Amino acid sequence: MSDPQQIEHIDADVVVIGAGVAGLSAAPRLVEAGHDVVVLEARERVGGRLWTEVIGGTLLELGGQWVSPDQTALLETVETLGLETFERYRAGESVYVDGAGERIRFTGEQLPVADDTVAEMERLTALLDELVADIGAEEPWAHPRARELDTVSFAAWLAQQSSDEVACRHIAMFIGEAMLTKPAHAFSALQAVLMAASAGSFSNLVDSEFILDRRVVGGLQRVPLTLAERLGERVRTGTPVRRLEHTPDGVVVTSDRVVVRARRAIVAMPPTLIPRIDFQPPLPRRQHQLHQHLSFGLVIKVHAVYDRPFWREDGLSGTAFSPYLLVHEAYDNTNHEDERGTLVGFVSDEHADGVFAMDAEQRRERILADLAAYFGPEAANPVVYYESDWGTEEWTRGAYGASYDLGGLSRYGADQRTPVGPIHWACSDFAGLGFQHVDGGIRSGWAAAADVVAALDASRASVS
Repeated sequence: MSDPQQIEHIDADVVVIGAGVAGLSAAPRLVEAGHDVVVLEARERVGGRLWTEVIGGTLLELGGQWVSPDQTALLETVETLGLETFERYRAGESVYVDGAGERIRFTGEQLPVADDTVAEMERLTALLDELVADIGAEEPWAHPRARELDTVSFAAWLAQQSSDEVACRHIAMFIGEAMLTKPAHAFSALQAVLMAASAGSFSNLVDSEFILDRRVVGGLQRVPLTLAERLGERVRTGTPVRRLEHTPDGVVVTSDRVVVRARRAIVAMPPTLIPRIDFQPPLPRRQHQLHQHLSFGLVIKVHAVYDRPFWREDGLSGTAFSPYLLVHEAYDNTNHEDERGTLVGFVSDEHADGVFAMDAEQRRERILADLAAYFGPEAANPVVYYESDWGTEEWTRGAYGASYDLGGLSRYGADQRTPVGPIHWACSDFAGLGFQHVDGGIRSGWAAAADVVAALDASRASVS
């Protein structure tokens, strides 16, 4: 804690807690509306779950990084900020490793499995697309079938739809391991529908050509970095918020370095971290329960850098999948105009538990063995190897985002953005479209800012 005599006291119209994309997207809208804003961030950097670092001479995106065509809020922001994007490398064949350990090269999005399994996967995909079209992303909890779908795990729901275990395992992988980073028995079918609906359809979500389309030159963290630069001294880093006192007339927010008195607050942080703030008076029972039914998944994002993208010489795209390996997916993650080649792979949920039980060298060897199974023995010897483990990051504690336990989405979803007096909420974990993605964080920031502006305007009108 800082010396109380050195703590700065600030008056503002709005205080934003969290300098991820949600908070940094809300703040400019508030400034444009003529309001004084202060943004407080616990970390010594901005960006939240977006983080770019140069490690071993290569730029690595340690958090979120991809931009897809449906992410219109993100695309608008990238254009407004004057940032450039580039296409993910995808020329050549992809690799699939089957249950027997056979390495199969293929083209297109359909995995090389038995014809009857392909047909069953296509049928399950069509069924999920129908549910997405019917339920949507914005209020899945309001659908007549919400409780039915929310009280059965996605794994159990798939088993009810199909007796093809291989088809079910692959469909489960796309949402469980690849997106929610939880095993399919740990989240509901309704949560799976929301995850698919956030991208417009399940077909979009499983299409790596679509969902992993582009990257930002210099890294996706340039979005929050540029937003923060434009906000200037309004953004204060290294200021963990410890206490938030609130009355109908406003808030007093106490951090380690700054105390802010404001008319409104936007809490723009992962819902799993909200209970770390001492709210006075305490939040209503509904919010306390809501936050307890949300949890992060777990994933290791593995970066392997080589002196060149050697897999391209073999006609490979760098894209690989297998529900049977620890590294369930991998991609060519070479930077824009970089001579070095980079592969990125992912180890999630219970598989991550297993490798974290190993020491660092054992874990490295085990993970690189899977990359070698995909791309050949040269993949086992990178010049740079780095693991992004967001589960140990103090101000995140998991990845990629928070999702509800069974029954939680239908029970609490309608209240997750409901203001508590002068306190509003924003984060990608509460988004509909763009749920758990940067696009959803931006949308939630814009929505919270609009709510605050409307509330302040109404207050001003009542006074006059």
